[in-house]
Amino acid sequence: MKRDMFFWICVACGVVILAFILIPLVQLLIAPAPEMMKKTIMDGDVRAALRVSLSTAGAAALISLVFGTPLAFFLARNNFKGKKFIESVIDLPIVIPHPVVGIAILSVTGREHWIGRILGDLGVRILGSHVGIIVVLTFVGMPFYINAAKHGFEAISPRIEYVSRSLGASMIGTFFRVTFPLAFRSMLMGVIMCLARAISEFGAVVIVAYHPMNAPVMIYERFEAYGLAYSLPISVWLLLISLAIFLVFRMLSMNVKGAA
Repeated sequence: MKRDMFFWICVACGVVILAFILIPLVQLLIAPAPEMMKKTIMDGDVRAALRVSLSTAGAAALISLVFGTPLAFFLARNNFKGKKFIESVIDLPIVIPHPVVGIAILSVTGREHWIGRILGDLGVRILGSHVGIIVVLTFVGMPFYINAAKHGFEAISPRIEYVSRSLGASMIGTFFRVTFPLAFRSMLMGVIMCLARAISEFGAVVIVAYHPMNAPVMIYERFEAYGLAYSLPISVWLLLISLAIFLVFRMLSMNVKGAA
């Protein structure tokens, strides 16, 4: 079949977009010298910042999985008045400017607010703590998980669940034995998106918890204090770790699809 002009326009646009994404990333990867990369990862502060990023992002993804799955399933299986409003509320953290997220969280967790007073009485500190970072990362990452899981549940025919229920299985038994395995790939992709979003968060974290530093905050601090040369190696390490996590989860999702 002869390729017309529109085909080549599509190809050209694709090449431009791929170059737009790949050229800065490739340049980022090749810019730091190997000696500088080794020196950076041997820095205890850098390793601590990377651990904070990974642990808090992992905690946010786990919280999203535990609390977001029931809501995603409920939204996928029920139509009711106000559903669109609830879905819009869930998507709000995606469009809210990141510093606004941090300010909003601090406004309800300070001593002036009743929620903040309750947390204070319980000994839970949000400002400048790991808990504060996890709260922020869960806030910004959970919509990605809920939306992915909901789409996975919607792709499963309710008739399969009805058959399971008709054979005597409980609703929760049907969910874990039938629905969960069928939707697992979508849920896993949701965890990937949530984790990726959480690892990359900076704007809200720097307001709620400048210390303990996560990797994006340290990159910003090193850039402000020492310039590009000292911030590049940390950026590369964070990029490599993020890519490694992404590839592992993608491989897992492909294996799940192949097994299905």
